[in-house]
Amino acid sequence: MSQLVDQIITSGASTPAPKYTAKDFQSDQDVRWCPGCGDYSILAQAQRIMPDLGIPRHRIVFISGIGCSSRFPYYMETYGFHSIHGRATAIASGVKLARPDLSVWVVTGDGDGMSIGGNHLIHLLRRNIDVNVLLFNNQIYGLTKGQYSPTSELGKVTKSTPYGSLDYPFNPASLALGASATFVARTLDRDPKHLQAMLKRAAEHKGTSFVEVYQNCSVFNDGAFFAFTEKETRDDNVVYLEHGKPLVFGKQRDKGIRLNGFTPEVVSLADGKYSVNDLLVHNEQDTTLSFILADMTYKPSLPRPVGIFLSIARPSYESEMQRQIEFAREKRGAGDIAKLLASGETWIIQ
Repeated sequence: MSQLVDQIITSGASTPAPKYTAKDFQSDQDVRWCPGCGDYSILAQAQRIMPDLGIPRHRIVFISGIGCSSRFPYYMETYGFHSIHGRATAIASGVKLARPDLSVWVVTGDGDGMSIGGNHLIHLLRRNIDVNVLLFNNQIYGLTKGQYSPTSELGKVTKSTPYGSLDYPFNPASLALGASATFVARTLDRDPKHLQAMLKRAAEHKGTSFVEVYQNCSVFNDGAFFAFTEKETRDDNVVYLEHGKPLVFGKQRDKGIRLNGFTPEVVSLADGKYSVNDLLVHNEQDTTLSFILADMTYKPSLPRPVGIFLSIARPSYESEMQRQIEFAREKRGAGDIAKLLASGETWIIQ
């Protein structure tokens, strides 16, 4: 059996990818999200970047749990699995360990991934299994008609919290970093070019990649992220993280972020007191800096950081598992399942 699996992996990995277009990744299913839903943009950008990955469609798998975002596998002309609530990351882990040659993607939401699926998510991240997690964050439960979610802001009035939510929200980027993720990024449904760039970087990363996507729910939480996505307000409220570049933002590019000790603060570049040389320079390989930047998320005096917080190298779980299997084979031989089942402490029930 192990030899058969090895042959499948070797054969699949050596098959060159045909020349695809975005249309080749569009399935024959009617896309059914509400008008204005940010999921349409995320789907379109995923379909556009797939041809650039150079991976045959039969070696790509999209796995989802439950929620509006979880319809995603139906709309991708790849293999897919619409699983159960909160368990997409667990199923994706099994798929990747059984078939490490596959490109495995998890599509989840702030409810599916941060609530019932939270425990599976943090362990996937710490294990560093080579899968790509796309977390659609709309700060609401959309499929079940508008209850507050683990990322809803404090005081959020919904059908389930008529006097305002008392829960302090999760910060997905900080949570991923705290779980020892090796790749953490944030992007926006209404910024197609940036979204495409983040998806490509996630696909290139060896290990678990976690991408939070700010996604507008046009029915139950419309405009939750408009301060960060709309042309009139975006420049003054978003700072883009670019490796090796200072943190500059503003419509006139006249504001920046500097560190006062370990505390980020906004300074003006227009009055001559500070220059670009005084600003914080982003380093996506600095784990300490990634936490500082992620912590800016809910600070009203600071712009919202968007981009790659962290991208570092660490052996993936499946590569270490394969190394361990090979070591055991060298030491003890290939093994015999029938012999194993019939050995040791066995007994017959009369």
